[in-house]
Amino acid sequence: MARAMWRGAIQFGLVTIPVKLYLATESKGISFNMLHKTDLSRIQMKIFCPVDDEVISRNDTVKGFEYAPGQYVVVTDEDLEAVPLKTVRSIEIEQFTPRATVDDGAVKFVKQAYYIEPDKIGLKAFYLLKDVLEDKGLTAICKVVIKDREALAAIDPFSKTMLLTTLHWPDEIRAMSELDLPAEEPEVKSAERKMAEQLIEAMTGAFDPAAYKDEYREALLKIIEAKVAGEETVAVPEAEPATNLVDLMAALEASVKAAVDARGSGEPTPVGSAKSKSGKVAAKTAAVDDAEDAKPARRRKSA
Repeated sequence: MARAMWRGAIQFGLVTIPVKLYLATESKGISFNMLHKTDLSRIQMKIFCPVDDEVISRNDTVKGFEYAPGQYVVVTDEDLEAVPLKTVRSIEIEQFTPRATVDDGAVKFVKQAYYIEPDKIGLKAFYLLKDVLEDKGLTAICKVVIKDREALAAIDPFSKTMLLTTLHWPDEIRAMSELDLPAEEPEVKSAERKMAEQLIEAMTGAFDPAAYKDEYREALLKIIEAKVAGEETVAVPEAEPATNLVDLMAALEASVKAAVDARGSGEPTPVGSAKSKSGKVAAKTAAVDDAEDAKPARRRKSA
């Protein structure tokens, strides 16, 4: 049975709804253990004190905050419990905002999703809030303390419950000025735009999560299984080297054809990997600058 990782209440106005939070996602990646290269024994990560020159127990450690170089103050669990914030045990809804407008700013930068489970005593209020958010197309913006940190979060209706998604604070989001972006976007020809619209239309459809899987993890598991069985692993063929000189229009045309063919066969066609029936990549799209457009004879990359 799933274990609640937070207990408290949703608060808005004078309404209190007792709830529990459960992690909505889990990692399915393959993990490795660190081994000693010579004898393949599993190594141990030990906690070492350089002052006493000895390995210590984790029970002998405490949390410390460095307030000056080399100067620390100890923070205990009791100190953390005593933080004077209501959000330690409550999800404080700050405002409601139209869901269509929350695509801007920090809401794009999500951290973790949690399922919300209401206690029986708060069922009516919980589903009343869910129904109103759903009918009005609203998102609840709130704050909550999870794992010793206060988080900005959003609450949205989700299937038979609601989903709380923690967000990055605005000052945690890096400025785009760090990126090397052009002052003006490159000019796009009308024919290229129409062809791009056709490609996107051909690749547009209802999202079915079940149609996607972690192919890298599956391939890695096969390699591991082969090694366990003492079999030789198959080398992956090297990818065809990309060229900087690509005819964008030809690439778009080939991609549209490949996407239409894939859609006709019922296979999902992820962006950037449109494939023909033979399985070969149809084309690689790339921007063509004005200097290349000016050349009398351009090299074309075949589909």
